Amino acid sequence: MTAVEFYLDPMCPWAYRTSTWIREVRSQIDLQVDWRFFSLEEINREEGHRHPWERDWSYGWSQMRVGALLRRQSMDTVDRWYATTSAAFFEQGRPTFTREGQHDVLRSMGLPESLVEDALADPTTAQEVRADHDHLVSQLGGHGVPTLVFDDRDAFFGPVVLNPPVGPAAVRLWELVCGWREFGDLYELRRPKTGDDMRSIGAAFSTYLDARAWGTIQNAAS
Repeated sequence: MTAVEFYLDPMCPWAYRTSTWIREVRSQIDLQVDWRFFSLEEINREEGHRHPWERDWSYGWSQMRVGALLRRQSMDTVDRWYATTSAAFFEQGRPTFTREGQHDVLRSMGLPESLVEDALADPTTAQEVRADHDHLVSQLGGHGVPTLVFDDRDAFFGPVVLNPPVGPAAVRLWELVCGWREFGDLYELRRPKTGDDMRSIGAAFSTYLDARAWGTIQNAAS
């Protein structure tokens, strides 16, 4: 069996789309996906601003604390939580990034809503999220999500794909990603985005962009 670590932030629409692809791959080959956490709030924090763990509730960080608590039950449980949270936010436009939103997610999974408060009351959930984040940054040079890690050494940002392939095409993309591992000093291969690309991305992400509760410029590629 091949094992890969998938680093996520539940606020990232690109990580969500890549997660649907890797689940498709897993359904076709002998693949184990271990879900890990990475904080976009922390990596993008401006000097002088509070760390996400210093706030009573941070959009992505606090959700991941719920995920960390569920991961203790099983990797399957956190897998279902991430899939449920992502579908509700990115496909349905529901504000899963609030306490109430996470209550709804857990209720839809048949789990107690009180697990949200349990996760926030347990300081070790924050420690687990931070340990995942710090490991990717300090040991592997991680800077964003989605990031895949093979054998705790080969880290790859991406694949960043707007329309995740399915069926044999999903496995073909997996084979191409794995093929990259043959070239230890190949660091980057990137397709520039045209104006048409940006409009397609904006249209695809419109539900997510409209659901956001913060006042930022709606950059279609953000």
